[in-house]
Amino acid sequence: MAELTAKTRNALPTSEFAGPGRSYPVNDARHAANAKARAHQQFNKGALSAASYHAIVAKANRKLGKTAKTAAHG
Repeated sequence: MAELTAKTRNALPTSEFAGPGRSYPVNDARHAANAKARAHQQFNKGALSAASYHAIVAKANRKLGKTAKTAAHG
């Protein structure tokens, strides 16, 4: 995954983040896939609500070009 430096991250518009408080950057496909994986981990730990988890996954899937139908299969 391309490194996202603090300077680059701070320069990203809020629309490039999937989670609350500018968390879970989805500025490219690799970060979007990583956001889904990290959100899944946090959801399973009970550290992320179902609503936040689903919102993060939906935004990451949009970045990855997945529709609701294709997202169900990976």
